Amino acid sequence: MIEQAPGTIGDWLRDCTLARVDALALLRELAGIAHATVIAHPERELDAATRQRLDAAAARLRAGEPLAYVLGWREFHGLRFQVGPQVLVPRPDTELLVEFALAHAAGAATLLDLGTGSGAVAVTLAHELPGLEVWAVDASAAALEVARANACALLPRGRGVHLARGDWYAALPAGAPRFDLIVSNPPYVAAGDPHLPALRFEPRLALVGARVDSDGLADLRRIVRGAPRHLRPGGWLALEHGHDQAHAVRALLRAAGLHEVHSLKDLAGIERVSVGRATPANPLRDAAENGISPAD
Repeated sequence: MIEQAPGTIGDWLRDCTLARVDALALLRELAGIAHATVIAHPERELDAATRQRLDAAAARLRAGEPLAYVLGWREFHGLRFQVGPQVLVPRPDTELLVEFALAHAAGAATLLDLGTGSGAVAVTLAHELPGLEVWAVDASAAALEVARANACALLPRGRGVHLARGDWYAALPAGAPRFDLIVSNPPYVAAGDPHLPALRFEPRLALVGARVDSDGLADLRRIVRGAPRHLRPGGWLALEHGHDQAHAVRALLRAAGLHEVHSLKDLAGIERVSVGRATPANPLRDAAENGISPAD
């Protein structure tokens, strides 16, 4: 029996049935074939091993797996982050948190990233602000391993991130500081959200959280309630949330005693991040006065 030849670059592009941008990404990353080569030499033959790699990756994409998982990385704020099914794929919307922190972290500030996942926010800020002391928390040990790998790969020697595993603020050790900035992209997808099936390859815990509810606000409520014990006077809390949750999150921030509450819009004009500030003149209420347990 005569074995069929793997074919040319042009043959594979025609046969893979992928969006062209995805097909070009696979050729570039998995076969080392640049876009210019695709245009100039579509007749170039693919060897069998390369064709097999490309076919396997294309099948994963056709099944709905994110391109970032297939490639093993995703760019975020100019840095290449390792990603896999242990963590959410970093999205451009989350860069709003980074931009807000960059604008409000003055001097030797301290920052806490709650639900760090791949470490995209925490590592980016540690990379951009050498004087920033960065802490990052996640409930998933597997996610923290990804964050640790990204910190080791992307941060200069001697600059790191304090990583802690646990349930939001309860993960922090007794000696942890109060923070000038607390940022979070927590689970905020409601249990019955119709978009969940399309996100089936990403970790459900990072999407809907451990305490599933109908409005997706369970973890946002816990983070806001716990902020008074962990923010320094004048410190900021910044939260990413769903496209229709800004009004509810602003109400939570005000109820916790934060001031200067407002929302930031993403590139599509949607209120995607809401923030609030603790002021020295009107300190936040003590946790005990709010009935906040140490686990919050």
